[in-house]
Amino acid sequence: MNKPEILAPAGNLEKLKAAIDFGADAVYLGGSKLNLRAFADNFSNDQLKEGIKYAHDRGKKVYVTLNVFPHNEDLDGLEDYLKELYNIKVDAIIVSDPGIIMTAREVVPDLELHLSTQANNVNWKSALFWYKQGVKRIVLARELSLEEIKEIKNKVPEGCEIEIFIHGSMCMAYSGRCLLSNYLTGRDSNRGQCAQPCRYKYYLMEEMRPGEYYEIKEDQKGTYIMNSKDMCMIEYIPELVSLGASSLKIEGRMKSAFYVASVVKAYRQAVDEYFKDPSNYKFDEKWMEILMKPSHRKYYTGFYFNDENKQEYESSSYIRDYDIVGVVREYNQETGLAVIEQRNKCYDGDKVEILKPHGDNEEIILEDMRDIKGNKIESAPSAQMLFTVRMDRNIEKNSMIIKAKEEK
Repeated sequence: MNKPEILAPAGNLEKLKAAIDFGADAVYLGGSKLNLRAFADNFSNDQLKEGIKYAHDRGKKVYVTLNVFPHNEDLDGLEDYLKELYNIKVDAIIVSDPGIIMTAREVVPDLELHLSTQANNVNWKSALFWYKQGVKRIVLARELSLEEIKEIKNKVPEGCEIEIFIHGSMCMAYSGRCLLSNYLTGRDSNRGQCAQPCRYKYYLMEEMRPGEYYEIKEDQKGTYIMNSKDMCMIEYIPELVSLGASSLKIEGRMKSAFYVASVVKAYRQAVDEYFKDPSNYKFDEKWMEILMKPSHRKYYTGFYFNDENKQEYESSSYIRDYDIVGVVREYNQETGLAVIEQRNKCYDGDKVEILKPHGDNEEIILEDMRDIKGNKIESAPSAQMLFTVRMDRNIEKNSMIIKAKEEK
């Protein structure tokens, strides 16, 4: 039984470092071209080089997405871009279009290929087809049950890896192939510009009664008939491991560094705990507590158990009970001072929680808050300002300081 990698999203360099620091084995990200998150920060080539070095120095991997459905003009410069990625030692590219796959095999034959979930792979013969085209790993469609995934894994060659999504936002369309955004906003979801109209409010109108709108749900705001819940499989680690997947994938390149750190930490701890002693493994509620703190929608288990309760009809809003207020940049054991980089306003005397890369979270009080010059301050109001607080324990660098939102 091989231990699967935990694969985390990296929407920018800060998120890449957070993912690695909090336990990801690999990250996936978008470069300057042909990825399906056009509105993420994405990576310039220089940032990509820095990110790859950061990951490789720590024994981790970086996969770059080229998973759009390209039109003719999107192919301009493709060969040069593939060569750039190969030369800076990207570990693999994630692809969905046969033309890009063919070009990659011609131009950079030694660059590992992973088939994107956008390719809708839902059966073992399709997986075998792509494997024979030189694709090493198949990122399976999210619309598969545990039993279907087991059958696929059992019927493909041992060298054909599979990757499965285990956490994050779900698309109402089949593996993300949606045209709502194109029709309603003119933004092509299959070229990285999705406006998420599935999250909009909708009413029903009968064609013979124009102007008469019928609510599908009792709420006066309309209904969110296409608004999917978020997938969360943290309670089913043994079932996931039993599938024989090489990689457990977390969705969320548009999400915050706080989200990335929290989700990676929870799954890292759960998977590690399982492999310590599989026969005596027990789910720990603290992992779900970690996952409840960053921004998320209501959770469910996707298609793994043929769960019918997939949509959230009352609201498309995220559940946001905690905010990140700072990142620990250094801690001096002799003075007991921690240097924190601000992310949201916080106050001297605030009760906060430390989200640590290793070990359990801890609650502390922000005490003796001072600016970087040593002047006493009552709050840290400015974005990314550095300030110090006194702490009675060693705080690991890159830990995140989070704070519960006040109830209104």
